Amino acid sequence: MKEIIHAATDKEGDKDSMKNMKIDANGTEIRVMGDVVNEDAYISLTDIAKYKNPDNAFIVVANWMRNYSTISFLGLWEQIHNPNFKPIEFDRFKAESGDNAFTLTPQQWIKATDAIGIVSKSGRYGGTYAHTDIAFEFASWISPEFKLYIIKDYQRLKKDESDRLAIGWDVKRELSKINYRIHTDAVKEFLITPILSPQEMAYTYASEADILNMALFGKTAVQWRNEKGIKGKTPNIRDFASAEELVVLINLEDTNADLIRQEVPKIERLKILREKAYRQLELLRKNQDTIEALKKNLIEDTETNG
Repeated sequence: MKEIIHAATDKEGDKDSMKNMKIDANGTEIRVMGDVVNEDAYISLTDIAKYKNPDNAFIVVANWMRNYSTISFLGLWEQIHNPNFKPIEFDRFKAESGDNAFTLTPQQWIKATDAIGIVSKSGRYGGTYAHTDIAFEFASWISPEFKLYIIKDYQRLKKDESDRLAIGWDVKRELSKINYRIHTDAVKEFLITPILSPQEMAYTYASEADILNMALFGKTAVQWRNEKGIKGKTPNIRDFASAEELVVLINLEDTNADLIRQEVPKIERLKILREKAYRQLELLRKNQDTIEALKKNLIEDTETNG
């Protein structure tokens, strides 16, 4: 598990940047944030609690956290997933949980134990969220039947997100393949001559591909495979490219094809492509909304034309 959304994304600060989604559990809307595909998602305990008490959801959550079994479960989960969890404070809460006067809020639990399994968000759309493992346990306490409805629609959401990401990735790869064909056609027309041997022809293609790799990744495919200890030609360095890098690669392939037709020397082309790659990556990383909009448009075009 990937450090549980970066240790719950540093408690408060970065959680607002996590993607917010919703599931429908038999008519009850429940907010979800994080990465559902990779099991790094947090579900709103506040929304789940409203199933039992719409007006005082926080009381339902607090009553659940008073239980000895709840404290034990939360502590065990943290010990498995959180290296910074404070066991001494946990033992104190567990010892006090049998007392009728014992109370514990999510905020107190988080602050005292440095917990990451439960997070608290402030603001209009805030509330208490918990990792899916914990949220499902809470839902069982509320109603086993209601828990099944939550799990059912959560699985639907997970599949939808997985399909969406897969479509986006496939579109990027297909665009890259199309541009690669344009690029290799330019190589064939302007660099490959009848006097070259098959080995030399293969080297020319590989060399042109590595110009793009050097411009974008700063290394050749062979260098990357050696660093990773990979034998053979798969997987490829481009299989691990980010969405931003794939978009830039598409542009670089098109630019390089034009430069080849203009008979620009290889070393000059590398300089031009490297500068262009740097500028475009910086622009995309500073404007994440741009890349997200591009992903959305590509996906919508694929769904419309597919």
